[in-house]
Amino acid sequence: MSFRQRWPWIGPDLQTLRDTFALHPRSVDSSQRLPIRLPDGGALLLKLDLPQWQDPCAWVLLVHGLAGSSERPGVLRLARLLVQNGFAVGRLNLRGAGEGRAMASGTYAAACNRDLFPVLATVRQQALDRPLLGVGLSLGGTVLLNALLALPGGLDGLACVSSPLDLAASSREIERNRNALYHRYMLRGMVRQTLADPQAITPSTLAALDRVGRIRDFDALITAPRWGYADIDRYYSEASPLAMLCSGIYLPPLLLIQALDDPLVPTASLIAMASLQLPDVEICLPETGGHNGFHGVGDSPSGSWADRRVLEWLLRWRR
Repeated sequence: MSFRQRWPWIGPDLQTLRDTFALHPRSVDSSQRLPIRLPDGGALLLKLDLPQWQDPCAWVLLVHGLAGSSERPGVLRLARLLVQNGFAVGRLNLRGAGEGRAMASGTYAAACNRDLFPVLATVRQQALDRPLLGVGLSLGGTVLLNALLALPGGLDGLACVSSPLDLAASSREIERNRNALYHRYMLRGMVRQTLADPQAITPSTLAALDRVGRIRDFDALITAPRWGYADIDRYYSEASPLAMLCSGIYLPPLLLIQALDDPLVPTASLIAMASLQLPDVEICLPETGGHNGFHGVGDSPSGSWADRRVLEWLLRWRR
């Protein structure tokens, strides 16, 4: 299933920004709200979307990207497509994100494994004997990959779309001059999530946060120390799944999708992985599509090309 971008969303930037610019239909939120308790006493909010006329064929844990939430247009669109095809979908708000902001102090990270373990256990319990699958969009895929590397049986399969495998390289890419708009938007979202939890910030950190001008600076000030890393370089190194993936460590089947013109995440990591021809790892590298865009010829309101490609891959688990 090859990808062809469609007018007017031509080029990597319009592909990337389409979900921000386009109008999206409003719908009644009929999701079930499931708080999942965390070891520190807080909770994460999982929003469950279930098929109406049948028992679920499988369960999918769907995780948003950087500065996102369970209500992002791409998350909602993919969830609808999966539910229409018989899957139960749990849209997770990571720590500090979306409607779950008040339920847990702090913010999430690429390797927030201690938060993911109770989520995986809870959704596995909900799924009963049905397959439990994962889909991560952008940084959400990195989060799920890191959780799987620490807990290989946590999912039966995982699909990642435009997910960074090398955090240091992705940080450098985002900070390029041509990406100033993206950089500013994502950094503002990260700062906004952090400021919405004022009790977790000391006065000195608050003053330093006001001077943060790069995502790398934010990660050095907030993300790395909150998740127990000695410094920013240790965080970027140890929270990047690339080296472990390339080592051939056993994991459930993986689908990794990234456009070669992705303006935010370097493609070198995935190209290197593709050359290794790892078992049970399917890698799709369309020439175009931007970052988590893939708005193409033949799209319908229910799904982009990447949404349909993920669905096609997940259907192998349908019972």
